[in-house]
Amino acid sequence: MTSNHNANLIKKATLASVSVACFLIAIKLVAFLLTNSIALLATLIDSLLDAAASIINMIAVRHALSPADHEHRFGHGKAEALAGLGQAAFISGSAIFLIFEAGGRLYNPEVVSHSQAGIIVMLVSILMTVGLVQYQRRVVKETSSVAVSADSLHYLSDVLVNLFVILALVLNAQFGWVYADPIFGLGVACFVIYSAWQIVQQSLEHLMDKELPDEDRQRIIHIVASNPEVRNLHDLRTRRSGQNIFIQLHLELEGSLPLKEAHRIADEVQNQIQEAFPNSEILIHEDPDDIPEDRKETPSLL
Repeated sequence: MTSNHNANLIKKATLASVSVACFLIAIKLVAFLLTNSIALLATLIDSLLDAAASIINMIAVRHALSPADHEHRFGHGKAEALAGLGQAAFISGSAIFLIFEAGGRLYNPEVVSHSQAGIIVMLVSILMTVGLVQYQRRVVKETSSVAVSADSLHYLSDVLVNLFVILALVLNAQFGWVYADPIFGLGVACFVIYSAWQIVQQSLEHLMDKELPDEDRQRIIHIVASNPEVRNLHDLRTRRSGQNIFIQLHLELEGSLPLKEAHRIADEVQNQIQEAFPNSEILIHEDPDDIPEDRKETPSLL
């Protein structure tokens, strides 16, 4: 159901995020040892958790892309959403740690040393992270991957985090504002918690089988309505599981049609929907157009 092209894009995106996170850990560790900045420690911890979350993400995505089997008839797509929840847990843990560290530094403020080295490292981090986020967004646009989308969201937050760290380093080292470092650390922690909540919401939508967006549902209805032999449709149900979309609906056809003709029309509609939603599994049930309303779970849609 999932195209090889999409699968390869997702795998490359997860590998890229792991590689970038590992590189950023190395340079941020050196910068922290030089500066002893709590704000820089915050972004170092964030990168450590980014790496852990991205590795989990990579494993989950590879599992999610595996084809359906006898025990998982609908595939393994929800592993992506579970990976998103795992990332949110990692990110929330880092935020809590930062809150404690920043709180301690508020009681015992320190002047940051070697701030220029820290600023250079943060600029390099920003450039690499922006490049990664742009690449991930292109992948998400083509594949609608929940896992890559969640990964991209917290890396985007890293860009803002790194900008705040640069500002904290400048205020602390150049202007002697010793409280800037822990205050910005607390601000970063709050932003990270907000990002984690966004990931949780997105993951739960997939785990709870939320309907596709209204524009996609209207697109399906328009495709069905474009067939002149279709009288109506009802009980349209949609959901997404990883890369796969599941669409179910009931076609209302002329009651006197032979079964063979009804199946022909249903096949035509299915092929049209398949063209619009390539990674979809479509189940269509044919009903006579005089079916009583009380037998419909949802009303007619045309």
